[in-house]
Amino acid sequence: MMAQAIQPADIIIAEDDDDDYSLIEDAFKETEVPHRLFRVKDGEQLLDALLEPEKTFGAFVHPTLVLLDLNMPRMGGIEVLSKIKSNPLLRKIPVVILTTSKADEDIARAYDLGVNSFLQKPISFEELVHQIQVTLQYWIEVVQLPYNRH
Repeated sequence: MMAQAIQPADIIIAEDDDDDYSLIEDAFKETEVPHRLFRVKDGEQLLDALLEPEKTFGAFVHPTLVLLDLNMPRMGGIEVLSKIKSNPLLRKIPVVILTTSKADEDIARAYDLGVNSFLQKPISFEELVHQIQVTLQYWIEVVQLPYNRH
């Protein structure tokens, strides 16, 4: 019996800081989970990308996971999270906050709004690679999502 080819996971990263994005992108290159990365730089772009990915990215994108920074211009992470989780077309997309914030109020507010996970950006690149690998394995290989991405 032939194994079916695994479709790469479409990951949208909402990160305004170029240096942080570059590190995250490099960490993704170290993982073994097939994926395609798409970047937006603020919450407004993220909403546009989720609602009209072809217009935003010039390609069909079926987001498997959103990695969301909290501190972004125009529309921050908490506000866009609220909009995603209140929209029936978007709320089933797993959203993982990846931020430098340790604030208890940010963590509580994010979970109140329906975030799927809240991760603090690690200090070392090795820890970031490990965090990204574990996150991808969990959301792409372990859990059953309510839609078929193949």
